[in-house]
Amino acid sequence: MKLTKRQTTTKTLTDLYRALANRTAVTITYLKPGETEPTVRTVDIHELRTTAVRIKKDGTVTGGGYVVIAMCRLRGQGREFHLSGILSYTLHRSAYVLDRPDNTTYERPAPQPTDDADALFFYELARDQDDADYRPRKPLTQSQTRLAA
Repeated sequence: MKLTKRQTTTKTLTDLYRALANRTAVTITYLKPGETEPTVRTVDIHELRTTAVRIKKDGTVTGGGYVVIAMCRLRGQGREFHLSGILSYTLHRSAYVLDRPDNTTYERPAPQPTDDADALFFYELARDQDDADYRPRKPLTQSQTRLAA
């Protein structure tokens, strides 16, 4: 077991990237924000991300951390763990048990027609569903030419 407070963030990230590259499991002891009791999870890491840095008007900086995207073996679903909340971790030699689920929100569109110009026109209109119901926020008059697209 490696304690994250006794090593640098770079060393911790290196070990987690190695587990990601070798597709091996990692057991982490994680403390959620606002809780006092840590939880232990064995996870299959699928991605390591960085969070955006935000500077508030008063000059304070938030964000800029690292997030571990993994499949939790206890729950059987995807989870996000902030690196700052990981207290300790253990690298294992066992391979991944859970695969990341496929993205189910994407639907492959029908192939575009190539033989009819009208069919291609209506195909393009149907593809852009967000623009089909566009209405301006206020009615435009003919004298407002600077607002014309």
